[in-house]
Amino acid sequence: MKAFAELGLSAPLAQALAGIGYETMTPVQAAALPPILAGRDTIVQARTGSGKTAAFALGLLSVLDVGVARMQGLVLCPTRELADQVSREVRRLAHALPNVKVLTLCGGVPLRAHLASLAHEPHIAVGTPGRLLDLMQRGALRPATIKTLVLDEADRMLDMGFADALRQVMGHLPSARQTLLFSATIPDGVRDISRKLQRDPVAVTIVDEADEVLIEQRFFEVDPVAKPVALAALLQMYRPESAVVFCNTREAVRAVAASLSAGGFSVLALHGEMDQRAREETLLRFANHSANILVASDVAARGLDIAGLAMVINFDIANDADTHLHRIGRTGRAGRRGVALTLCAPWEVSRANALEDRCGSALQWSVPPVSRGEEAPSPARFVTLMLDAGKQDKLRPGDILGALTGDAGVPASAVGKIDVFPSRSYVAIDREWRDRSLQRMQHGKIKGRKVRMRSLGS
Repeated sequence: MKAFAELGLSAPLAQALAGIGYETMTPVQAAALPPILAGRDTIVQARTGSGKTAAFALGLLSVLDVGVARMQGLVLCPTRELADQVSREVRRLAHALPNVKVLTLCGGVPLRAHLASLAHEPHIAVGTPGRLLDLMQRGALRPATIKTLVLDEADRMLDMGFADALRQVMGHLPSARQTLLFSATIPDGVRDISRKLQRDPVAVTIVDEADEVLIEQRFFEVDPVAKPVALAALLQMYRPESAVVFCNTREAVRAVAASLSAGGFSVLALHGEMDQRAREETLLRFANHSANILVASDVAARGLDIAGLAMVINFDIANDADTHLHRIGRTGRAGRRGVALTLCAPWEVSRANALEDRCGSALQWSVPPVSRGEEAPSPARFVTLMLDAGKQDKLRPGDILGALTGDAGVPASAVGKIDVFPSRSYVAIDREWRDRSLQRMQHGKIKGRKVRMRSLGS
């Protein structure tokens, strides 16, 4: 494996990589970074979770002039969730560079908030095509000075109907720029975008067979009315630390989540009808292990990236092979093993068999397990507490940890992930310490001020 040190990156970027433990490159980074750093347009085909975000983030930051307060990088993503993840990775890699401003600009956030934040131009903007186009048309976002354009998950943007918005966004961009295009699949629509936007691009295709075999796939033929029982039995048999259950419709998401909850499972639901804050809090609670199971639709879960996800279950078989590969690609990442299980109604077996060509191997069919009244499902280890203060109140994760382990007397080992946002913060607490934390914080203070805390869910 090649080391990042071979790239000759600037000292601040090398320092940032070392600080977060990035020493050797993934295959996509090793293949894509040399042409990206050389300023070439590049089209990259690689599965989700392959390290592509760090590749284009280093490309953006390597040419950034922090002394010029103008927008120099633009990243387009299909969803708010993916845009948030990209922004976090760019900030992590930019932390040794002075005063780099990265803005996330997506729908679901009041427009006035974005207009206010754009009073001072960002160095790098990350967002969804619709909101970026709106801001450009209003003159609030001025992309004339960008050096690097990135299209992330281009195939999903086309699937979600962003083709027209993409075309209009491109009309606002300077022709003299570097364009980087990343996609898990390269259908004709993506090739057409490449032809229109890129100049003599370097093509990088990564088929990482070593990662693929880390995903154990199994298929089960199940009558539709028996699927809820089969799903519960599979969860009881495998007992995954975390699992995402995919459904094809939001109605199915609600029904499956309700069925699992009634069976004693620690479960959350994620679908497109939820407002942005509810979606963010659901993803946050799942990521910090305040629930073991997330039931989701494809639209709501696009861009979902949960570290160490143990299992994916297709309650409904995906409508096409690309969607199936996107789903199962959320497990078995970074050298860790994952499991992908698919429930098929009898009339869907032919659709499942059509996946064999794309998967490159014969499907493994198994008999669905039968529930035998096993012990009750284990509850999630953590619960999530929300505080009504955040970055704008100068609150830091260390302040929250100190208040809990000091005034509240919670052991540090009982405190999980802490997330601090502009006006609110979230902390994962070992379930047995929830009530004590809430009681003590009713009378305690953080940084000299009273902060209200409440529990999200049970």
